[in-house]
Amino acid sequence: MKTIKLGLALVALSTAPAFAHDKHSHATFSAGEPGDPKKPARTIEILLNEMDYAPARIEVKRGEQIRFVLRNVGKEDHEFLLATTKENLAHAAEMKKHPHMEHDEPNGVRLAPQKTAEILWKFSKPGTFEYSCLIPDHRDYGMVGHVTVK
Repeated sequence: MKTIKLGLALVALSTAPAFAHDKHSHATFSAGEPGDPKKPARTIEILLNEMDYAPARIEVKRGEQIRFVLRNVGKEDHEFLLATTKENLAHAAEMKKHPHMEHDEPNGVRLAPQKTAEILWKFSKPGTFEYSCLIPDHRDYGMVGHVTVK
């Protein structure tokens, strides 16, 4: 019986990475939670340029809801993924293995050139979080921004 359970556990663990490249999602989020469209939000526009964000630093109050308007003004695809630095670094390593991974998460989006998207986010936790582009090498070239929640 123990051998069967061990075998099933190993099969489950070995197949999980095969599905990881298709979509990636979280049940909980370190930087807060998805916003409520029925509640007011402050709008912050972020431009996704070639290898940087403008602005690259934002301050918000704990409990504040932000409507991020994200505009890719660059010439290639870019991402915006809001999390901790540690989480984004781990996710970036996965993206190097699966560069065409699509994000289906309320805290992230991938944008083609000249496209716009919105993310509604409530910052319920204090701290410093980051947004970065996890397309291989983009983060390494400087495509990182920070949100300080006070």
